[in-house]
Order: sequence, then C-alpha cells, then structure tokens
Amino acid sequence: MRVAVDDEVCGGHGVCTVLCPEVFVLEDAGYARAAVEEVPAEHEAAVREAEMRCPTRAISVT
Repeated sequence: MRVAVDDEVCGGHGVCTVLCPEVFVLEDAGYARAAVEEVPAEHEAAVREAEMRCPTRAISVT
C-alpha cells in the first residue's frame, strides 16, 4: 500500500498524525506529509482510517 498527502489540499488539522504517527508527520509549516512511501502492513488499518477521517480529503491510498 502507498499513501500520499496532497499538500495543496491539506488543512493541517493533524488528524492523520494522531491516528498514525508512524506514517504521517507535520511539517514545520503545519501541514501533514507521509513519512514513508510504502505503508508497513501493521499500519495499513490506521492509514485507511486517517484517509476516511481527513477533514479535507487530502490523503490518497493506492
């Protein structure tokens, strides 16, 4: 599984970083980014939850 955060859509709410800090981090500017390209299997469920709960729908999973 791969994950990406659209930096033009991210609102910096931080929901993803709370749900899965192993995959998502906040940049100095306050917006999220994926810290890994390939999501480890043990974090897939949390990443999918972050995708669903993102207020701006900035997270995409493939």
